Amino acid sequence: MLTVRAPATSANLGSGFDVFGVALGAPADVVRVERAPETTITVTGVGSQYIPEDPAKNTVGAVAEALDAPAHIRIDKGVRPSSGLGSSAASAAGAALALNELYDRGLSRADLVPIAAEGEAVVSGEAHADNVAPSLLGGFTVVADGGVTQVDASIPVVACLPETTVSTRDARGVVPDSASLESVVDTVGNAATLTVGMTRNDPVLVGRGMDDEIVTPERAKLIRGYEDVREAALEAGATGVTVSGAGPGVLAVCRRASQRAVAAAMIDAFDSAGVDSRAYQTTVGEGARLYRPGSD
Repeated sequence: MLTVRAPATSANLGSGFDVFGVALGAPADVVRVERAPETTITVTGVGSQYIPEDPAKNTVGAVAEALDAPAHIRIDKGVRPSSGLGSSAASAAGAALALNELYDRGLSRADLVPIAAEGEAVVSGEAHADNVAPSLLGGFTVVADGGVTQVDASIPVVACLPETTVSTRDARGVVPDSASLESVVDTVGNAATLTVGMTRNDPVLVGRGMDDEIVTPERAKLIRGYEDVREAALEAGATGVTVSGAGPGVLAVCRRASQRAVAAAMIDAFDSAGVDSRAYQTTVGEGARLYRPGSD
């Protein structure tokens, strides 16, 4: 049996819609695989009751098929479904890394990104790589037609998850069909600023570069209490706040010294809106980790 810990992720980061992503230190899925004549899937953990175990309807089933690697696959969910924290991507990335090793396919992590993205298509209808890329590679990733660029980064963040859900399909449905040239120019400038901030591990630049006036305002409307949560986080010391992926998770970038205050402020603001939530005080961190039998 092989075991992989695959981290949650946050995609878009405001200004990088369908392009940017980061791996988070917590939470994470744990995926265990064993060779088998045909693929079977067992799911436990947070939100497992909402995840189909039929391989034809589960992200990891698509990954096993793409790698021609049938297995007994056990997923212990630490990343809640419909959270905006890359739940399906964590499972797909973990399965891809584990099955590649189990069957000695010899593929690099970069090679596994499009395979794991095929698993994402089971959930969203399209093979997006903005979550699976950071879950596999770690750090900050930029997904483009020419491939994936990865930057090791260590930025303190707070991922606040309200006890509500937003489906990926609904979140994509509110994305505007067009934008003004001025808005596009502003967004490109912010995306460039964020990228430089990641290369410097500078939370101020990263936070400043998260601003986006095209997609984020529309998705924010799907999250009860979002504007108050954002304002509370900024007042507590966050350098930038945005919707995490499709939502309803909210991501705040901050300095380490203000992380606890930011987390508490976000939880309190959601509570004032009548929404329970929890906050992960974590960092942009490493990608999926493989544990072989006998390893630590």
